[in-house]
Amino acid sequence: MESADFLIIGGGIAGLSAAARLARHGRVRVIEAEEALGYHSSGRSVSFSHYGIGNEAVRGLTAHSRAFFELPPEGFSPVPISRTFATLYFATAGDLPALARLRADMAAFTDAIRMVDEAEMRALCPVLKAPRRGLFDPSGLKLDADALLQSFARAVRASGGEIQMGERIETIERQGENWVVNGRHGAPILVNAAGAWADSVAALAGVTALGLEPKRRTIIAVDPPAGIDISAWPFAHSVAGDFYMLPEAGRILASPVDEVPSDPGDAQPEDYDLALAADRLEHYTSVSVTRIAHRWAGLRTFTADRVPAAGFAPDAPGFFWLAGQGGYGLQTAPAMAEIVEALVTGAAWPVPGVAPAAIMPERLIIAAKTC
Repeated sequence: MESADFLIIGGGIAGLSAAARLARHGRVRVIEAEEALGYHSSGRSVSFSHYGIGNEAVRGLTAHSRAFFELPPEGFSPVPISRTFATLYFATAGDLPALARLRADMAAFTDAIRMVDEAEMRALCPVLKAPRRGLFDPSGLKLDADALLQSFARAVRASGGEIQMGERIETIERQGENWVVNGRHGAPILVNAAGAWADSVAALAGVTALGLEPKRRTIIAVDPPAGIDISAWPFAHSVAGDFYMLPEAGRILASPVDEVPSDPGDAQPEDYDLALAADRLEHYTSVSVTRIAHRWAGLRTFTADRVPAAGFAPDAPGFFWLAGQGGYGLQTAPAMAEIVEALVTGAAWPVPGVAPAAIMPERLIIAAKTC
């Protein structure tokens, strides 16, 4: 038996950031099924931190995490993990009430936002078609997902922890005070950070599932119009919630913001969603899509109320949930990792702007039983 104080299933941003915090308190072992960190979700994200998505709890987690991205711990990463990248939320005539609601929601967390008119939006992003009003936030953060994943992994190893790659979870058993995974990894605390597979991991352990919902999202990369410099464009979102685009590495990344229910697996883009992404780009902008240079899809796994879950399972001692990060796993990871550390060690709740009840997994089990 290879013993540890904490076993963490899942080598995405959630599992690795939590592992780095827990490694301060004991020996950590991370078990990842793939040969690459963050393979299914964290590594396929556009990697942004902004207040334009999620509810109040998600925005609170995002706000608490921001300080980590802006000023990471000394020696955390050899390269910058974030850079300022403006965001623009644009509305056509029918979406003006939704724009007003978004402004009110965001204003509770940032005073950097301001309303912009059509002329200013065209100056910010000349290819937009007929936007009526917009909400501009110059303080968005573009995150470096790979730098974050690798830096958290280094922190785990530097603290004496281990990361076991390429090992799929076959069995989970409770033996005395320990959880035993695959018959050879044992620890009294098992953190389930398995992303789209988190409910399946719980089933192996005989733990009540949370009803997690994996959903596929598609992104395409296309060349910009000839002669146009796109480097200063903002991360542009439709307030309708059916499109976003941003410049990256000289190309335009675009998504129809699709959420296609999917089984856990290696998500691949499908023809319909690729066509939808191209159509939305041509609908909202003057860009003509003649060739898709690159395409990919990733999984985003949600809880029923779209707030991540962290906490001990009420029906299984030592089994800790860290799941349901949805589309905000990267931007909330530092706050969620602090919550994991606090709940596991018995420290004070670390995120004053978010109620513990909003995060605890019991809420999802109780809701499922009452439905």
